[in-house]
Amino acid sequence: MYHNNLNITLPEDPDTVVWKYLDLSKFLDLLLSKKLFMSRSDKFEDQYEGTFSEPTYEEIKKLAIDNPGFINNYKIHREKVAISSWHINEYESFAMWQIFTQNSEGLAIQSTIGRLQKALNPENNFKQYIGEVKYIDYKKEYIPFDDFFFPFLFKRKSFQYEREVRIISDVTDSKITLNDGLKINVDISQLIEKIYIHPKSENWYKNLVIQLVKELGFDFKIEKSDLESDILI
Repeated sequence: MYHNNLNITLPEDPDTVVWKYLDLSKFLDLLLSKKLFMSRSDKFEDQYEGTFSEPTYEEIKKLAIDNPGFINNYKIHREKVAISSWHINEYESFAMWQIFTQNSEGLAIQSTIGRLQKALNPENNFKQYIGEVKYIDYKKEYIPFDDFFFPFLFKRKSFQYEREVRIISDVTDSKITLNDGLKINVDISQLIEKIYIHPKSENWYKNLVIQLVKELGFDFKIEKSDLESDILI
């Protein structure tokens, strides 16, 4: 079950629309296993992921003089946290199709903040949160570190276009070892409101996705992306 944490914020409107762009194999894995894959936080491409801004690091270094294990504990914590990223946007995003899907094959799951909250099944052996990422200048701005989650809820300003909301699982208190990540139980019919298929995909691909979803017993709406792929002059 996701927990409330005073420092973790979310858009107030539960109907805020969120998206996840993914390829067909990851989508099938989600449907077949009824589990959502979350990546270990130190496996992300952004090398700043889960790290500190410079002003925060300076302050932590002072604290670490008396407590040499302090910084190391943060590094270890990154191996115990898994993240599933979602993108806030009222509409689908051309940029996100380009970044997160290869060629012309890919899908976008459309959901809402409220649906994400309801889709998470209670987990007994680890904590789960949903939070909105804040985008800051890592050279100048201070990240408060009174909470182990703070490194995972801040990113550099150059990533602002992602408008990211994250499901965060923390397995620190359990015996779970995260290799690449973690699969969590989800209610698929809550999680997925609608599926959009890549704007440049062929008809056979759309039909394949429709058939797969139907054969697996799901009935959410499937739409071909309505982003126009032709250039209009």
